[in-house]
Amino acid sequence: MTPKEGIVMLSVTAHGPVVDIPLVLLHAFPLDSAMWAGMLEAMPEVGVLTVDAPGFGGSAPVEGGLDAYADAIAETLAYQGIDRAVVAGLSMGGYTALALAERHPRLLAGLGLLDTKATADPEPARRKRLEMADAALVDGAAVVAPMIDVLLAPGAPEVTRAQVQDWLAQAPPSGIAWAQRAMAERPDRLAVLGGLEVPSLVLRGAEDGIAIGDDHEQMARALGTAVVELHAAGHLSAVEEPAPVARALADLANRATAS
Repeated sequence: MTPKEGIVMLSVTAHGPVVDIPLVLLHAFPLDSAMWAGMLEAMPEVGVLTVDAPGFGGSAPVEGGLDAYADAIAETLAYQGIDRAVVAGLSMGGYTALALAERHPRLLAGLGLLDTKATADPEPARRKRLEMADAALVDGAAVVAPMIDVLLAPGAPEVTRAQVQDWLAQAPPSGIAWAQRAMAERPDRLAVLGGLEVPSLVLRGAEDGIAIGDDHEQMARALGTAVVELHAAGHLSAVEEPAPVARALADLANRATAS
C-alpha cells in the first residue's frame, strides 16, 4: 500500500520481538524518541515501536497540529501493516495519544497516559506556548534550556540532569515552534476517555509540577483505573525511573494482548 496523499510518514524504530500488537511510544516535548533508551533496556521482551514527532529526530514536519500528528501515526502504522497497537505517550506524547483515541479509536488496543493531561491549556499557558514558539525561531534551542528545572525532580542524579540538558540543547527550533503551537491549539479531550473500553495506564512522577495529581486523577476516573505514582520522579518519569515505568508499560501491553 502507498501513503495517502498529504500524509507524512514518521520515523519509527522497532525494538524487541516482532509482535502483532506492538507497544507504540510517543515522546515528550522537546525531546525525541531517544528519551526511551533507558526504559527499553528494562523491557527487552516487549515488542516496541518508538516514534519521532514531526520535526524531531528523523521525522519530517507536518502541516497541522496534534491531529495531523495523530493521523500521521495511524498512516505510518498502517503502511507497516499494523492495525492494532497499544499506544503510550508522555507529556506531549500523551496529548497525541488522546488525539489518536478520538480520531482512530479502532487502532487502540490499550492506552498509556504518562505525566500528561486531557484538558486544554488555560489562556495564560496557551499564550506562553505561542510566545516560546515565536522565540524559538529567533533564539533557537536556548528557549527550552530553562525547562530542565521543571522537567526533572529536584533530586534527579547529575548524570540524568546532564543527559536531559544535552537533549534540550539539541532540540530543533522549527520543531519547538511547531510543537508549542500544536499544544496550544489542543482541545479538552477528557470526554474521549469515557468512551474507551481498552486496558489503560495512568502514571505520573510524584514530583511532576507540570501535570499535577488532579490531572491524572481525572483521567484515571474516566478510564476506570487508578493512578500509578512514582515517588522519586518528576515530569520525565520514564527517564528518571525507567525500570518501574518499563514494568508498568509491559503490564499494560500484556493486558492488552490478553484481552
